[in-house]
Amino acid sequence: MRNLKLVPPPAPQTDPALPARRGRRRFLIGGVLATGALLVGWGVQPPRQRLHTADPLPVTDGAVALNGWVAIAPDGTVSVVVPRSEMGQGVHTALPMLLAEELDVPLAAVRVARAPIDKIFANVAVMRENLPFHPDDEGGVSQGANWLLAKVGRELGIMFTGGSSSVRDAWTPMREAGAVARAMLLRAAAAQWKADLADCRTEDGFVIHADGRRAGYGSLAARAAELGAEVDPEDVRLKEPGAFRLIGKPVPRVDSRIKTDGSARFGIDARPPGMVYAALKMSPVVGGKVGGFDAAQIKGMPGVIAVTDFSSALGERTGAGAGVAVVASNWWQARQAVNALTVNWHEGEHAALSSEGVFEQLARALDEESGYVYHDSGAQEVKTARRIDAEYRAPYLAHATMEPINCTAQVADGKVRLWASTQVPSIAVDVAARVAGVGREQVQIEVMLLGGGFGRRLEVDMVAQAVAVAAAPAVRGQPVQLIWTREDDTTHDVYRPAALARFRAHLDAEGNIVAWNNKSASAAIGHQYFPRNLGLPAVGPDKTTAEGEFDQQYAIENLRVEHVTVDSAVPIGYWRSVGHSHNAFFKESFLEELAHEARQDSVAYRRALLAGQPAALAVLDAAVKQAGEPAPGRAHGVALHRSFGTTVAQVAEVSVEGKDIRVHRVVCAIDCGIVVNPNIVAQQVESAVVFGLSAALGGEITLRDGRVQQSNFGDYPVVRMDRAPHVETIIMPSAAHPEGVGEPAVPPVAPAVAAALFKLTGQRLRSLPLRLA
Repeated sequence: MRNLKLVPPPAPQTDPALPARRGRRRFLIGGVLATGALLVGWGVQPPRQRLHTADPLPVTDGAVALNGWVAIAPDGTVSVVVPRSEMGQGVHTALPMLLAEELDVPLAAVRVARAPIDKIFANVAVMRENLPFHPDDEGGVSQGANWLLAKVGRELGIMFTGGSSSVRDAWTPMREAGAVARAMLLRAAAAQWKADLADCRTEDGFVIHADGRRAGYGSLAARAAELGAEVDPEDVRLKEPGAFRLIGKPVPRVDSRIKTDGSARFGIDARPPGMVYAALKMSPVVGGKVGGFDAAQIKGMPGVIAVTDFSSALGERTGAGAGVAVVASNWWQARQAVNALTVNWHEGEHAALSSEGVFEQLARALDEESGYVYHDSGAQEVKTARRIDAEYRAPYLAHATMEPINCTAQVADGKVRLWASTQVPSIAVDVAARVAGVGREQVQIEVMLLGGGFGRRLEVDMVAQAVAVAAAPAVRGQPVQLIWTREDDTTHDVYRPAALARFRAHLDAEGNIVAWNNKSASAAIGHQYFPRNLGLPAVGPDKTTAEGEFDQQYAIENLRVEHVTVDSAVPIGYWRSVGHSHNAFFKESFLEELAHEARQDSVAYRRALLAGQPAALAVLDAAVKQAGEPAPGRAHGVALHRSFGTTVAQVAEVSVEGKDIRVHRVVCAIDCGIVVNPNIVAQQVESAVVFGLSAALGGEITLRDGRVQQSNFGDYPVVRMDRAPHVETIIMPSAAHPEGVGEPAVPPVAPAVAAALFKLTGQRLRSLPLRLA
């Protein structure tokens, strides 16, 4: 059951000032901008526009495109290009709301249009998210790096859904597209009526003259397109928040009906004519290779069409790894045949890899190596008599999306067609072109709905596999749908990195934190992701390794945060909330330990450390007040964390019976800037809490003899409906720029539950998943 609370908003502000904390923390940049010299000249040019596509926007049924984002049909139907993949986060509702608000058109008249591959749809916000700057750092270097990386993102043109960035990135360009289109329609109506432009206004899809004349957008679109050059986008002003009529309203999601009546089409629902199916067998050992197989062994089995080795289509350390696919008339026939196929494997150098060995390697790195220092304000020099040390660890995690990994591909006549559930359609097109040996302009992609992404579908290993199989001569140009089993997925994921972190703090006689040292070790996701998916080198520190630690909100005068990057043989990738997912557990759990050592209530302890962060303090207070007192036999645990620009405080109500941990209720207060649709925010909070709780209580990928030991939901459990907690969401008032929503409620779950467990059992759990002795 949902409990959603909206706090009344303050008076609108167009550009609210951020809390100032200059000079409090010294940030070390290192080699982040090491390649900057290559950008001299280009870097000083103004950013490219994000209003018009390189090629005219495809339209049908007499519609007229007014810019790269919006087209209007004669009946007034508005088609809005949504360049982000819908994977349950509500972008097919939230993003059209942005454009509809400025266009002054009812959301019911809006249809979502497929985005062509074009650089104006690049995700610029997510590029800036990768910079290792403290969120409160407003210095010239930070501003310059943000500006430069935004330009890099626009030039690369990567269509990317992730990093809780869809609304953040679309907030300005989609609203500008709607406002410019509205200005064009106003000008068209004024020209048609030979009237003064100042006497015309817009409302609900109509231009209305002061004398009462009305003209629908559909009747004006063609004329508006002709006069479009007369509208200078620089002269168009966006609405002030106080004028919003749609943004901020709890509008029902546009995809609710199709997802309840079964008509929604996910990647696995693609059915192009003549389609055949492929099942696969991949190396059971990390980094293993195909040693050989005898295709004749299964050629006589029912429905078998082809057997092919797709290994050469994949790069290094992909989730898929080397393997063989069997193509058959239906998937069951393909699965039975591939099960019967004997493949000899070259196990390679990682055949002895184990989880124990991984953590031993991380521990050695912490003992012996210096890390990249993300923040240092003198903590090393401070010593007191009261010193507290703690070590925390987090395991590899799989994504476990509900829709199995799949991709449908057709290679025929020098062209490639893709039907894919992907978070990165532009990268999917590039890899398909590479595998098929064609130009990217010869690749057409239909992005289907995603049955969960969580970062797994930022990878394109399944696309490379499907194209390689579809290009096999025996397939004869037929579309091939490649489907992984749950076991394939669990044992061949790109996992969240395993991590080890050590903390040391010094307290004064009153229990105040005098110094805080944090040194962690893990692999760096970017050092694998960028080479294998973008062909780019991994340069400089990877912010995700230490995010949530160096950029925490607590006022600790002497703070040092460093990270040692340890290369991983295990493929790793972006997992929902990325480094925050485990660093929040480390940081918040250690803070709980310090509060206990200081003999202070942990909420009061946090409040004192947030004295310079009134917005974060308000979030904490709202969650604690709403939670009230725990029910008899239960305990409350509290955690606060900022990620993706959003601050979240959670109170988890927990009980224990034997070793069984039960989370009954989670109160979550969230400050994410201006809210486009509060219903979607509440849905994402609920989803994130359950996702985070699944990891906190059961998520763990272990290795033995180079093999992943988990295979399905039986040994990689997720929270079921009967164990899901009641989630109450409090949305804090804000007039600031929208920030992330899809991920920020994941990180606080584990530390909040761990804090409650300590109150109930006295056990200090420093490893994930949480297990009582």
